[in-house]
Amino acid sequence: MIKDRNIDPDANISMSKLGIGGTVFGDRFYVDYTNGSDNFDGKSKSRAVKTLSHAYSLVATNNNDAIFVAGYASVVETSMISWTKSRIHVFGDNGPAPGLGYGPGAKISIGGTSASNTALITNTGTRNTFNALKFSNSNTNAASLQTIAEGGEYTRYNHCEFYHPSLLTTDHACEVLMNGDSSQFYGCTFGDLVNERGASGKERPNVQLTREQITGKVCRDGTFAYCTFLTKAAHADAGFFHGVNANDVERRLVLVRPIFWNAILASATVADAVDFDTAQTAGAVLLVSPSAINVTALGGASLGVYVTGPVPTESTTGIAVEVAT
Repeated sequence: MIKDRNIDPDANISMSKLGIGGTVFGDRFYVDYTNGSDNFDGKSKSRAVKTLSHAYSLVATNNNDAIFVAGYASVVETSMISWTKSRIHVFGDNGPAPGLGYGPGAKISIGGTSASNTALITNTGTRNTFNALKFSNSNTNAASLQTIAEGGEYTRYNHCEFYHPSLLTTDHACEVLMNGDSSQFYGCTFGDLVNERGASGKERPNVQLTREQITGKVCRDGTFAYCTFLTKAAHADAGFFHGVNANDVERRLVLVRPIFWNAILASATVADAVDFDTAQTAGAVLLVSPSAINVTALGGASLGVYVTGPVPTESTTGIAVEVAT
């Protein structure tokens, strides 16, 4: 148990309870959408603020401050959070363990029809972490393409869920825009098996890799480890990862034991789990021991997508081979 530095003895939260190791060296702030008020200072559970956006306004950049979000109500935001501060750590309080990024009780959501809310959160800070949280964007405006727009450096998402139930036939709408430098996702879930998405020529992936959708940002040295990607494809073009340009991935993008799951009740079989409009020339994608359901191929042919892991031919087991068919 780590003592709260902000006086309230009832506000102690165990990192082991959250399933996260480590110590909070900065100040602590609390979000409680049910009982909190943005007129409070957020420094204890009894004086919790109501919204994540207000808690964000209170934390100090590069101070390793922590925000704890109550796990019994969805925090509703009315405007996109432009997350430019660095070394801020957000924890969802979900009980004894966060699970593998599926169904966290601590939820952050945005809805409406505003074109200015292109995402729930656009992150461009350095070494921020988000832990055991569900992020949802149900904004129906055609400009609201992402739930999370990731353009930070060394960001870590641990056991989080990402959901975008609207814009289901809008090209390049996605759960996560990955323009981050060394951004990492561990044990996360993307998408759902309920809402049918995609159309002819409409990719509608879980993760969009197209560079500089956030100005000056690109997917560089990214990692997705033990993550699950869900879709219910209305067309073979609806996949899980997609990029438009030859340099959407710089250096490397590694997917460790990904699960690609297209609903059995989907209208179509996904053609390629990872696909680009053109071959990658600035980097490559490596899939380590992937699994797939209702998917024809793990990657588009000769696009810089490599697969390693158990294969039928024993002599090639463990050797990375570029997807050619």
